[in-house]
This record gives sequence, structure tokens and C-alpha cells, in this order.
Amino acid sequence: MRTAVVIGTGLVGTSAALALASRGVRVHLVDHDPESARTAAALGAGTDEPAEGPVDLAIVAVPPAHTAAVLATAMRDGVARGYLDVASVKGGPRRELEAMGADLAPYIGSHPMAGKERSGPLAATADLFEGRPWVLTPTPGSDTEVLNLALELIALCRAVPVVMDADAHDRAVALVSHTPQLISSMVAARLEDADETAVRLCGQGIRDVTRIAASDPRMWVEILSANPGPVADVLAGVAADLDETVAALRGLQSADEDKRRAGTEGIQDVLRRGNAGRVRVPGKHGAGPAAYEVVAVLISDRPGELATIFADAGRSGINIEDVRIEHATGQQAGLVQLMVEPSSAPALAAALRERGWSIRQ
Repeated sequence: MRTAVVIGTGLVGTSAALALASRGVRVHLVDHDPESARTAAALGAGTDEPAEGPVDLAIVAVPPAHTAAVLATAMRDGVARGYLDVASVKGGPRRELEAMGADLAPYIGSHPMAGKERSGPLAATADLFEGRPWVLTPTPGSDTEVLNLALELIALCRAVPVVMDADAHDRAVALVSHTPQLISSMVAARLEDADETAVRLCGQGIRDVTRIAASDPRMWVEILSANPGPVADVLAGVAADLDETVAALRGLQSADEDKRRAGTEGIQDVLRRGNAGRVRVPGKHGAGPAAYEVVAVLISDRPGELATIFADAGRSGINIEDVRIEHATGQQAGLVQLMVEPSSAPALAAALRERGWSIRQ
């Protein structure tokens, strides 16, 4: 691939353009808002000047509601040899293209499973897709050359290709992406009118659950509008679990011993099933979550503290598998949770204590 055009210079489009440009591909940037394309160009994502002729690959990075129309226009104008979109739903745009009578041979649907709470070109990074799944949804009629271009794009972005059926993809993202977004927003919405004394008690758990609730509502309305059925199906299952959990909690309030016992069993069941589902979430290197030991270190909010603790941990010769930071409410301090193999935890804790760090159990 020597040339590409990115149509839509938001977070995903600009990030793909940055990755391609950094690896020597000449990228042309197009957006309905010329200022957005100019911003992406100023970041080094390519040029907002039009291409002189057909490019190798056109990457359409616009909201799902507009994906098919933009693709059809680009294909009609012959802007590229191959066409690919990065919309978060796949079945709808493909069916719209078919209804328009478009030739689907030079087109492949795709969806990089990467994003941020922030949107727009200024949020883009060339490494956004590194190590992340990038779904491809080719059809039996997809041109082999276009499939190769799509695979080259994914390789240049250092993502991991995953081939799926378009409708199977939409059901999958309803479960692992779209429903979690709604549930996160619902939990965060409980905080809007909560008493300030309750909000001040927020810890890492509520921060984890509500992190993605900071996402752009307009963007998510567009995504959910393109995949409402599968999301509603998943939410219906969650709603059934909620009803059963509410009934179990009411049972725990009862003076009737049998109802209390049934309530306990109901709560245990939902927590057990949660444990079983969590184990299936891919962890490091794609494996299931490992049972790491946490070494919690008290740090102050001063420049260089994190760099120093990582350097001291590195001197111990122990690999840090993961890290989290829990901030202390209202204080200029917090806990860095260093996650290591269980057998390494005592040695790391001892090494950090020797260097003056305060270890918390």
C-alpha cells in the first residue's frame, strides 16, 4: 500500500491515518468539516489536499448512519482500488449498500476494537490499535486484492485481524461493547442527584464501572441506533437478572427463614455467574485473567513519583504484569497497585521497602 484516503477525521480515522503516515503511506484526508481535516493534517496524519487519482485503499470512518452513503459515493467516484469502513456495526451498512445496487467486490466491512472516551482528531494516536482486535467481515464475493489491502492496513496499525460474519459481529459488540456502555451510563446517572457525602465516598470500584460513561452521548446515540435489536436482547437478559436480584435482596429483608435462604442463594448465584463470566475475559497476551498478587504502594502527588517507583521495581528484577492507581479522596496521595506473579510479591514488597516506599496490605 502506497496511498490511501481516510474519509472522516475523527478519533478512529485520524488514528489510522497517523499509523499509516508514520509507516510511509501517503494519506489524503477528507472530512465534511474541512477544519477537522486540517487539524488531522497538522498532527502529521497526512495531507488535506485531494489525491490526483485513485488511491490504493479508501478508509471510511464516519458514523454508521452515514457509512453506506459515503461508501457508495466514493465507489461511484472511483477514488480507490479497495474500500473499507470502520463503523462499529457491520450488517446494516452492508445491506444498505446492497439495496443501493453497489458492487460489493471491492468492499470489506471492518471494525477496530479500540477507542477512547474522547473523540475528534486531537484525541487520536498512532498506537490506538496496537495489539487490539480488528474485525473483518468479508463476503464470498469480496475481492482477494481488497482483503490483502485490509490485512496490510491492520498490520501497519499493529492490530490483530479477526474474521467474522457481519451479523455475528453485531451481536458480539452488543454484548461486549454497546451494552456495557449503557450500563456504565446508568450507574453513573445514579450519581447525578446523589448527596455530596455519598459521592465523596467514591472509590476505585465506581471509577472502574463508570469510566466509559464519560463518552460522547451524540456518538453513542448514532452507534446504538444502528444496532438496537441485539443491544435490546442483551439488556433484556440483564433486566431479568436485575429482577431476580431485587427479589433476592427483598428476601434477605424478610423475617421468613425460607425467604432469607432463597435470597442468599439468589445473590450467591449471580455473583458466582459473574465470577465465571469474568474468567472468560481475555487478559494479557489473550489468555484469561491471571491470578496476580497486588503489591500496594503509597505515593504522593509529586512529579516523578511514578517513574521512580517503576524504576525501583525494575531494579528488583521482577516483571510488573499490570498496574492500577487508586486515588485518595481529597488528598494529594494515592495507592499504586503493582500486579505481579504471586511468587514474586514478597520479594518486590521487600525490595521497595528497602528503597523507602510505604507498602500497604
